[in-house]
Amino acid sequence: MSKKCLAEFIGTFTLIFVGVGAIHNSADPSAGVGLLGVALAHGLAIAVMVSATGGISGGHLNPAVTFGILAGGKIKPVDAVAYWISQLAGGVAAGLLLLCIYGADGKEIVAKGTPDLGQGVSAGTGILVELVLTFFLVFVVYGTAVDARAPKIGGLAIGLTVALDILFGGPLTGAAMNPARTFGPAVASGHWANHLVYWIGPMAGGALAGLVYGRFLIKEPK
Repeated sequence: MSKKCLAEFIGTFTLIFVGVGAIHNSADPSAGVGLLGVALAHGLAIAVMVSATGGISGGHLNPAVTFGILAGGKIKPVDAVAYWISQLAGGVAAGLLLLCIYGADGKEIVAKGTPDLGQGVSAGTGILVELVLTFFLVFVVYGTAVDARAPKIGGLAIGLTVALDILFGGPLTGAAMNPARTFGPAVASGHWANHLVYWIGPMAGGALAGLVYGRFLIKEPK
């Protein structure tokens, strides 16, 4: 289990480290990043790290994904808790390291890289958006990594799902789809605004996908 937890820590660390940095870069028009660049940064981080850790831990890198796998009966509760601790720790470590890298401006930069609701978006709408986007993500995880019929394409489809979700949901909620993506930077920067949105929406969406695919659509290995 220690190897699996380390893999989850490293993979989640990578997502938050790259994600916050990409959002910071997108604030500079000359960098040419923008929403597409932010989406690609998160999607590529997930694609490569799911591919790298999939053979070790399954490459969850997200408490909502682990919850979806748990809801589908594909992981033991005690192992799920160990994964959650590792994922959250990876997020916090990434946030704290970014504070060191960015120096005096670190707290502000990490705070701006913490998902939050867009202007005029209510908490209820934010929860609904995060629920739907995370449902898509966990559904794709099942269809491309858990199901016995899954195509052998590594983390590509999962990373692309993260990217497409951000292209839609980025302006609305930041499209976190991942409690660790919000929790880690929040611990480091103190930015806790609307924090529960990023637990309720993703965890509910992950669980729903786990029940739909893991309990109904799945084909078990022989």
